[in-house]
Amino acid sequence: MLLVVDIGNTQTHLGVFRGDELVHDWRFATVRESTADELGARLRSLLALRELDFGDLDASILSSTVPQLRPEWTAMAERYLGREMPVVGPGLRTGMPIRMDNPREVGADRLVNAVAGFERLGGPCVIVDFGTAITYDIVGAAGEYVGGIVAPGVEISMEALTSRAAAIPKVDLKPPRALIGKSTVEAIRSGVIYGFAAQVDGMLARLRDQLGEETAAIATGGLAGAIVPFCELIDEVDPLLTLRGLRLIHERNL
Repeated sequence: MLLVVDIGNTQTHLGVFRGDELVHDWRFATVRESTADELGARLRSLLALRELDFGDLDASILSSTVPQLRPEWTAMAERYLGREMPVVGPGLRTGMPIRMDNPREVGADRLVNAVAGFERLGGPCVIVDFGTAITYDIVGAAGEYVGGIVAPGVEISMEALTSRAAAIPKVDLKPPRALIGKSTVEAIRSGVIYGFAAQVDGMLARLRDQLGEETAAIATGGLAGAIVPFCELIDEVDPLLTLRGLRLIHERNL
């Protein structure tokens, strides 16, 4: 089986594939100070919950936006899995040309999402990832990564609002009862949910004006489920898209 690991700034997402089927996945908070041994212990515990162990893993692949955790995960793989863990980045084949001024600037997770999105939708397409930031990654009709857009994420924006405004309370991200809030809490929920949905639809409308009306859009990320139901221009949602992209890149490097 193949272990795929996506390290984000807020969460780490793991998955295990048997062939092309994702059979298990887990999420836990990203702790930047984690050591290789701590990561090995956590992985062993998660595998044990599904009656698996290290010996069931034949290969692995890593995508990380947290530089200090890359050597810890690769050391963990060598120590406990007995093999190297390839890292998405320069030197690893993705099958997707990068049309950026500096291709090395493209985050590994964004490139992985682009690979998976194009495999799923064809091109042109846009992958919207609701993570620490909201990222829009654009793939052209010929399957090339042509660029992206980065905006502040939902949780970062809510934290900034409550930390900078003394009278604004912290609220959970529940759907608002109506567009016009009848309380401060409902007004904040409306502003966050409808505001970010409007941002996404506005960005996608502009991108379709530039790329063509046939441009498809897929959403992923931990907060996609909260915002996408209020969007009009998202065609599909797949919270496991990054894991699927890692499997595709692994196969292209066999």
